[in-house]
Amino acid sequence: MSAGLRLDEIVARLGGVARGDVATVVFQVGSLLSAGPGQIAFLANPKYREQLHGTRAGAVIVPPQFADDTDLPRIVHPNSYACYARVAALLNPPRRRPAGVHPSAVVNSPVPATASVGENVVVGQDVTIGENVTLFPGCVIGDGASIGEDSLLYPNVVVGHDCVIGRRAIVHAGAVIGADGFGFARDGERWVKIPQIGRVVLGDDVEIGANTSIDRGALDDTQIGDGVKLDNQIQVAHNVSIGEHTAMAGCVGIAGSAKIGRRCTVGGAGMISGHLEIVDDVHVSAGTLVARSLRQPGQYTGFFPLATHQEWLHNAAQIRRLAQIAERLSEVEKKLERMGKTS
Repeated sequence: MSAGLRLDEIVARLGGVARGDVATVVFQVGSLLSAGPGQIAFLANPKYREQLHGTRAGAVIVPPQFADDTDLPRIVHPNSYACYARVAALLNPPRRRPAGVHPSAVVNSPVPATASVGENVVVGQDVTIGENVTLFPGCVIGDGASIGEDSLLYPNVVVGHDCVIGRRAIVHAGAVIGADGFGFARDGERWVKIPQIGRVVLGDDVEIGANTSIDRGALDDTQIGDGVKLDNQIQVAHNVSIGEHTAMAGCVGIAGSAKIGRRCTVGGAGMISGHLEIVDDVHVSAGTLVARSLRQPGQYTGFFPLATHQEWLHNAAQIRRLAQIAERLSEVEKKLERMGKTS
């Protein structure tokens, strides 16, 4: 368990205003319903306001409009959810392994004394490892790759040759950074493999989920901007570019050479076709297929509402007839226009 932090210590680090007994010490975070003494809960959504009145938490984080709704020790912050996230990070720092190289690791490049290289890790030649990097067991770092300081790679992460990972990255178990892109040329009945000679370049403060794959570029690099957050089991194809601070939920698929702007979000299982452009501040709903460029910011949704199977069959049949109906309507409009001219 964490050693705990006083509310006034938290405010000194993260901002906001401490009210009530500012010497209250919290050791862990919790929800309004489940938290008890020694834990700090938060209110971000007004619909949970009633839970604030009955919580047993030792302290709470609230936005200014609810600062007087409780007598508990509290932190008042304009973005209570972000404040909670930062408090949770203070109380639950990433688990680090002891510095040093495990005897079972195969290391062919210099490693700083502050780095931790776990069991059965393989580090290739001409690799650059930054200070305080942690490589959990089973990681494989290809020749010429670079990993920035304070980065954390969980078990069995693979980083391909010459790929670049920025500072403070978190790459979860089983992720593959820099596999070959899906590049083949048709030659009669056969496929001829196209060598993928680009890299993957990750910026600073990027987080990559478990079993996510980011393919190296065919010619130019696949680029992931600073602060990008990718969930589990995402596929990023070759030569994709993702702008700074974009976030994507699990099972998103991005086809080759798509360019995605900054501060975008993509819901779970969203699919993005290749060779298109999505501008900054676009938000794609879960399950949506993006098959054309999106040149205006905003929310985009492309799935059909859930229905019973029989309703879906009926609706699908009507949709298939829309083109015919539109043609008939056009003919009726033309007839009415001619009749108006002759009357």
